Amino acid sequence: MPVRTDKLPVVILISGRGSNLQAILDQAAGGTLPIEIRAVISNVPGAYGLERARQAGIETQVLSHKGFADREAYDRALIELIDGYAPGLVVLAGFMRILTPAFVRHYARRLLNIHPSLLPRHRGLNTHARALEEGDAEHGASVHLVTEELDGGPVLIQARVPVHPGDDPDTLAARVLEQEHRLYPEAIRWFAAGRIDFDDEQVHLDGRPLTEPVQLQP
Repeated sequence: MPVRTDKLPVVILISGRGSNLQAILDQAAGGTLPIEIRAVISNVPGAYGLERARQAGIETQVLSHKGFADREAYDRALIELIDGYAPGLVVLAGFMRILTPAFVRHYARRLLNIHPSLLPRHRGLNTHARALEEGDAEHGASVHLVTEELDGGPVLIQARVPVHPGDDPDTLAARVLEQEHRLYPEAIRWFAAGRIDFDDEQVHLDGRPLTEPVQLQP
């Protein structure tokens, strides 16, 4: 399997404050993440993550979903905008939109998302509260390839945190977020290094089938 020696071109999509974006920016700037972030795009004009990108010297774009007739029309415009930067990888970093099947198919095998749970547990929203309600002993975060099934794509890597007595959704979310900031750059690093490839629908890491998620060590 060939190893990349150039920087992987990346476009990052956000909707909010961009804390995972910041973790990616920091590692890219520090030379430990061999990517070229060509643009940060938000559907929310005032998203603070845009300011983080500007401070890092990264080009930003806003494409508000308001004013489009439907999801399909918005996603077509978003594809056109993203493709102008010719990314090898599209990274969802808190992009709060349900993507259309056409969008997902267009970026198949080069579209990543991070989700605040140990998938396949707790797909969707309110994961921290649900983990507490169900009495989970562990919680965490997962990086997965995006497919047409919501939060259902192959999981590449996870980070686990214990659920402590007395936790509430906010304290648990804060502990998970710390691990997200470690987890997402690591998954992106695999793509940048050429360690991820595919055989039909099977994901391979370093040439071997990835049959279960890698667990990020503390």
